[in-house]
Amino acid sequence: MIVARTVTELREARAGLAGEVGLVPTMGALHAGHLALLAAARAENDAVVMSLFVNPAQFDDDADLVAYPRDEAQDLRLAAEAGAVLVFAPSAEELYPAGYQTWVDVEDAARGLEGEQRPGHFRGVATVCLKLFNLVRPTRAYLGQKDAQQAVVVRALVRDLAVPLEIRVVPTVRDADGLALSSRNGRLDAGQRTAALALPRALAAGAEAHRDGGDPVAAARAALDGLEPDYVSLLDLDGALLLAAAARVGPTRLLDNVLLEGELP
Repeated sequence: MIVARTVTELREARAGLAGEVGLVPTMGALHAGHLALLAAARAENDAVVMSLFVNPAQFDDDADLVAYPRDEAQDLRLAAEAGAVLVFAPSAEELYPAGYQTWVDVEDAARGLEGEQRPGHFRGVATVCLKLFNLVRPTRAYLGQKDAQQAVVVRALVRDLAVPLEIRVVPTVRDADGLALSSRNGRLDAGQRTAALALPRALAAGAEAHRDGGDPVAAARAALDGLEPDYVSLLDLDGALLLAAAARVGPTRLLDNVLLEGELP
């Protein structure tokens, strides 16, 4: 597996890849959810490229950026075991050099939910994704369902700017207790971990209400068991209807969603 640190190194390594290429963009701290993305990419492509970059442009809280978990050696080992042939692990200065001034804004898709709670977040997501797409030139890119609004934003970016690739959304991977896997879960202590389980349970209650013809948002809010959500809302992902929520458990902010209707694109 090649590890490229610079744009020049990435382009040189990419030139040696033949056939269809799958890209898995990550910020590291890999877990089974990331491995599911890598497995999906490996199944559909001749070569898999992974990015490993904690993108400062998508953090609205400097403390959250500093606290974001990092273990590059472990991430590279897992990526190699999962079949990645190339990992792009640049510095912030490599992607945002002195004088950098170009940003990508996706308007409607970035409004509300995470866009409201984290101003500027999706500008950072869209910009780094477009840079990665231009550099890697993948056939397909793989995103997780857990960050569903991010997938909505990136799919809009690809459609509107005629970027020649497909976006695949891979179902959320959960621990045995139902909590959606997240790099931030490691920051939960035992009590917070127990409290966090109210989030997937509430979404399950909302999904059950929807199946019975009721109001999924109201049902989920009623089942949050003391958690105060940033939002509970319906979200359309290219025809798939999801029930999405975000809540803080102690200092840790968690996202989750469930599919109500349709299929993930």
